[in-house]
Amino acid sequence: MKKFIEIKNLNFSYEGDEGERVPVLHDINLDINKGEFVTILGRNGSGKSTLAKVINMILTPDSGELRIDGKNIAAELTDEELMAVRRRVGMVFQNPDNQLVATIVEEDIAFGPENLGIPSAEIRQRVDDALDTVGMKAFARHSPHQLSGGQKQRIAIAGIIAMLPECIIFDESTAMLDPKGRQEVMDTIEKLNREKGITIIAITHNMEEAVRGDRIVVIDGGRIVKQGTPKDVFAKPYELWELGLAVPQVTELFDMLRCLGADLPESVITEEEGAEKLARLLETK
Repeated sequence: MKKFIEIKNLNFSYEGDEGERVPVLHDINLDINKGEFVTILGRNGSGKSTLAKVINMILTPDSGELRIDGKNIAAELTDEELMAVRRRVGMVFQNPDNQLVATIVEEDIAFGPENLGIPSAEIRQRVDDALDTVGMKAFARHSPHQLSGGQKQRIAIAGIIAMLPECIIFDESTAMLDPKGRQEVMDTIEKLNREKGITIIAITHNMEEAVRGDRIVVIDGGRIVKQGTPKDVFAKPYELWELGLAVPQVTELFDMLRCLGADLPESVITEEEGAEKLARLLETK
């Protein structure tokens, strides 16, 4: 697969209260392939959201390389070059209200393309396509602020889609939503990845969401400490518990049952797989 994002020996620090530099990211090395769905996990303060903002160039790294499609964007960029990066790598934040700027849904989605100087006919097409992608076409003339949390977040995602990005970063974008809203947003994210081929970077505390990606990257203390497929990462739950992280509930249940002597496999990470394994075990009894 072609590499889309390449990060080499990247470091970032912020300025403390007394003017000192406070390190946050330490020698980060990470490649993300075009079309990949990567989940980033880490306890509060681990540096995962900071890494997301560096990739989007909201924050500028102190040192190291950050390449987007081969171009080192960690070097000094002009304002025009910086905007070009943000068009290729969009970002959806935790609170959708912070990204909604208009009083009508379709006008909100059109805001980004209008600022790019896109012709009106193309903006109309982009807005319609974005609404269709997130399943919100029926709400085009509604007020965003009268929608549910999940619907608002899907409108925020549509606003990014209308910019035609190649990669979208979701920074805990389901954290403020109820279960129905989380499901709506995660289904939309998977659709963008599987059907549109958009590269996805999803930061989350929800382990059931984490298993839906192709790969999980675990950050602790500003360093990457573990990465692999969801099955690989969750194969040893105690390693994540030591990092202050949880595992999917079904994974924890199976670990407890194995400790009690049940003949069950490791690396069960979805409820569907768990139900199937338990049914087979009961059939043999």
